[in-house]
Amino acid sequence: MNAKYLPVLLGVTLVAAGVGIYQFGLHQGMKTAAPVAAASAPGAAPEKRPLYWRDPMYPTQKFDKPGKSPFMDMQLQPVYGDGEADQGNVNISPRMQQNLGIRTAEAKKGMLDTTLAAVGSVAYNERDVELVQARSNGFVEHLYVRASLDPVKKGQPLAEVYVPDWIAAQEEYLSARRMQGKGMDALVDGARQRMRLAGMSDEQIRQVESSGKVHARITVTAPAGGVVAELSAREGMTVLAGAPLFRINGLSTVWVYAEVPENAASQVRPGMSVSARTPALPGNVFTGKVAAILPEVSASTRTLKARIELANPRGELVPGMFVTLNLSSTAGTEVLLVPSEAVIQTGTRSVVMLAQGDGKFLPTEVETGREWNGQTEIRKGLEVGQKVVVSGQFLVDSEATLSGATERMADATEPIAASAQSNSLAMNGMIHHGQGRVERIAKDVITISHGRIASLDWAPMTMDFKLLTTGLPRNIAVGDMVGFDIRQVKDGTFAIVAISLSADVPKAEAAPDTKPASNTGAAK
Repeated sequence: MNAKYLPVLLGVTLVAAGVGIYQFGLHQGMKTAAPVAAASAPGAAPEKRPLYWRDPMYPTQKFDKPGKSPFMDMQLQPVYGDGEADQGNVNISPRMQQNLGIRTAEAKKGMLDTTLAAVGSVAYNERDVELVQARSNGFVEHLYVRASLDPVKKGQPLAEVYVPDWIAAQEEYLSARRMQGKGMDALVDGARQRMRLAGMSDEQIRQVESSGKVHARITVTAPAGGVVAELSAREGMTVLAGAPLFRINGLSTVWVYAEVPENAASQVRPGMSVSARTPALPGNVFTGKVAAILPEVSASTRTLKARIELANPRGELVPGMFVTLNLSSTAGTEVLLVPSEAVIQTGTRSVVMLAQGDGKFLPTEVETGREWNGQTEIRKGLEVGQKVVVSGQFLVDSEATLSGATERMADATEPIAASAQSNSLAMNGMIHHGQGRVERIAKDVITISHGRIASLDWAPMTMDFKLLTTGLPRNIAVGDMVGFDIRQVKDGTFAIVAISLSADVPKAEAAPDTKPASNTGAAK
């Protein structure tokens, strides 16, 4: 190499080496400063930590660490919170509240009207009964009342009975009175006593004394007014002492047996005022009181009977008549009330959706009491002034259940009709689309490893689906990539609505080869 070019070459080499060393130092400095700057940045958001993990198909079950779901062949999903919100909250934006038609009402103190409507039938007052019996052996010679249910008045003649046993007793008494002499008073008193033992009343004895004649026949009269409920005597028949001849029921008061629903039994008390009406006597109102609550519940109608006594001064109410009743209590206490439509009955508990403001709703279990005229008594679980959802609460409750009562309901990108949202949230009967690989085909079940189904918030998994009665297309086989539509059926599982081959399904979306999981618990 020519010596004159050596200094130039050496200078170029030194310059290149210096530039390389500078760039290496600058790169290393940048790598060191980046994490420091990131850590010291005042506006850096802290890393979010999950509150818990859950299976989206069993949102009420919480887990404290990640892993596979014990219910389905899928990974548990983390659930994050905002740090101060109650984990039971469901957040709904104002726009979504308007679409769903959500209305609220305030829990207030008030008097619950204890008026209870019931129906019943009229019966005889069994305490207003008179029984007419034969006082001695004899013969029925004449009947003045010949049919049952004939009305009678007090003192009215009923029958004429010939009593042979009275003849001897009366003649003995009259003979003793005609005898003169000392000590005859005791004999007369003894004869009078024998007439009483024969069955004669004091009035009949006085009649014999005043007339001085034998009276072998007795006229039986009605001891009270009413109707002849039972007639046992007939002309010419022989009667024995003590035999029943007539049973007379009074009608000045009647009983009504009211059918009270079993769940309203606690509202009925003896002494409650009652007003009664009957279609047979329009415009007439009969008043009375509850006399007793009978200790028996009908197994067929699940009602108990309340015995009500009604005044019937004109005898217009007769046994067997149908009446409608209003039972009301004058005593009442102030209780906490909410509209009855706000209470969701699950069968095992009662729930209301508590509005907490700022679009937050909290499912709250309450203890309910009496219900009347659209108002329900709340005994436990709410306080005065708290607001509950009275319209759209079933949609909020469905979302709270499906999301584990922790995730917010997102704003709708387009206006959604309330009826469509009802089908989506409450009934969950909409069609959901998915894609995946056929793993197994049975008689009425197909197993598919599918990707994520966004409308159901399902992660990729392998699960069974019911087949429709029409079956599968002939070109569907195990291992095929398919697109399918599913919907929830009555028993809570999902059935294939439509299925077809799909050649463009990304394999990364499909779940790994695992054992199929049943979808019997997939939806509520």
